[in-house]
Amino acid sequence: QVQLVESGGGLVQAGGSLKLSCAASGRTFDDMDWYRQAPGKQRELVATITRGGTTNVVDFAMGRFTISRDNTKNMLYLQMNNLKPDDTAVYYCHAETMYPMLDYWGKGTQVTVTS
Repeated sequence: QVQLVESGGGLVQAGGSLKLSCAASGRTFDDMDWYRQAPGKQRELVATITRGGTTNVVDFAMGRFTISRDNTKNMLYLQMNNLKPDDTAVYYCHAETMYPMLDYWGKGTQVTVTS
């Protein structure tokens, strides 16, 4: 059974840092991503990493967030620095396979940034 389990969320002051982890199990994945959803807003992409390690970070996270993965441990990470109150959201791990084309979601971890 495929599972994605996020951890590492919490309450932090503006300017602080958190590192999110996503433990994947059940199979290996191609692209893996972090998404987030703030209250009253749509879920949005934060960062993507391919199996080979190529990364893409969206504009609001550039220079502050770093996505990484450890394929040997089937883990995905998101290092978040210089956090802002606008970063408050539930952060979700997302993983995809190409053959067959499937995708999976974790249940999310709450990040709350206070001013």
